[in-house]
Amino acid sequence: MPIKWSALQVMEAAAMIEKHINAAVEPLECAREVAKAALEIPQLPQYVDRHFRGLMGEIDRAIGGSHSEPVGRLKARLQSIRDSVPKDAPEAKEKKSKYGKQQSLV
Repeated sequence: MPIKWSALQVMEAAAMIEKHINAAVEPLECAREVAKAALEIPQLPQYVDRHFRGLMGEIDRAIGGSHSEPVGRLKARLQSIRDSVPKDAPEAKEKKSKYGKQQSLV
């Protein structure tokens, strides 16, 4: 049964999203390092320490890099979008647009 939505557009959107996520990874890694360094502030109260640790955990969950989140939720969600597209759907859409809607006589 053919799908009525454009799998090709979904895959293109996923590729664009991935590009933006990849661009955000380096600044977030830098932010994680700054937060880690902030934990070394002398006599840092525990109630402030936990906020830095929480921020580091959120960054780890978003982009990965920890033992509990090696991939990161953003990339995992992006992969779930890609996995939800039928495997042959983008190619079928490309063929349809390449050859048009007219049926072949052969």
